[in-house]
Amino acid sequence: MAATLNPWPTTRQGAKDHSVTTLQFLLLAHGQTVTVDGVFGAQTGDAVRAFQWAKNLPDNGVVCPRTWEALIVEVRPGAQGSAVRGVQHEFPTSEDGVYGPETERAVRSFQQDAAILVDGVVGRTTWQALVGGVQAAPLQQAA
Repeated sequence: MAATLNPWPTTRQGAKDHSVTTLQFLLLAHGQTVTVDGVFGAQTGDAVRAFQWAKNLPDNGVVCPRTWEALIVEVRPGAQGSAVRGVQHEFPTSEDGVYGPETERAVRSFQQDAAILVDGVVGRTTWQALVGGVQAAPLQQAA
């Protein structure tokens, strides 16, 4: 049974949840200047607005589903950089920015547990599951 993904969260100034750190790593991957501290403060807001403006999105500083979709960087084995750190931040692995065997195992295990395609590639569906979460499948009752 396929997973039901939660919607992308709406993330805005003042937020301090796990999605903010992932957002900050993705902003870095797109060349924005931001400190990865897990706090959506003025610097993160400025970086979000600059990113939105560059992508012809409403530059209001609110990270809505359209902004999340634009921020996605496909991450696969062998990749390096801030987007990989964003993936690694979601797991109890080292955050060295290198997509090696440890990261691949964590991603594949997550994909399996979330009932999404297990391919080791962090694309749109896996990013959405990481950031927004996955709804538990309802238990089927015996007839």
